This record gives sequence, structure tokens and C-alpha cells, in this order.
Amino acid sequence: MNWPLRDQSDRLKQVVDEARRSGPQVITAEGQETAVVLSIEDYHRLQPPSESLADFLMKSPLRGSGIRIERDQNLGRDIDL
Repeated sequence: MNWPLRDQSDRLKQVVDEARRSGPQVITAEGQETAVVLSIEDYHRLQPPSESLADFLMKSPLRGSGIRIERDQNLGRDIDL
């Protein structure tokens, strides 16, 4: 749904409620899309992870379990070029 900027001061609560209920709400100014109001859940989902992949793997419950993961050494088929 689009929301003209001139209406926002009176309708901010409605815009925020609609963002929480239905998803992102587009704010327009002079007929142009200029901003988006998101629920906090949508905002957090868009944020990059706070830890590196290495940190995530170090905290894995499988760390130290003895599972060995080996790469398949098969290079595929030979192709004549």
C-alpha cells in the first residue's frame, strides 16, 4: 500500500500497524516512492548476520562429534575439446 507523505503525521500509527500486519508500507512524496516502513521483524530479517560463518561453525553442536566430511574427488567425465 502507498501512503502520501503529507498524510503521515496524522496516520503514523495506522501505517506502523499496517506494516506489522501486512508487510512493508511505501511512503510517497509528490507521487514518487521515497521511503518504506517495515515491522521490526522484517527489519531484523534483512540485517546481515552478526557473526561470521567460522564463528557459527565453531558453536555448532556437531563440533567435536567426530563426523568426517570428505570432498568427492571425482572430477566428472572427460570431454574432448
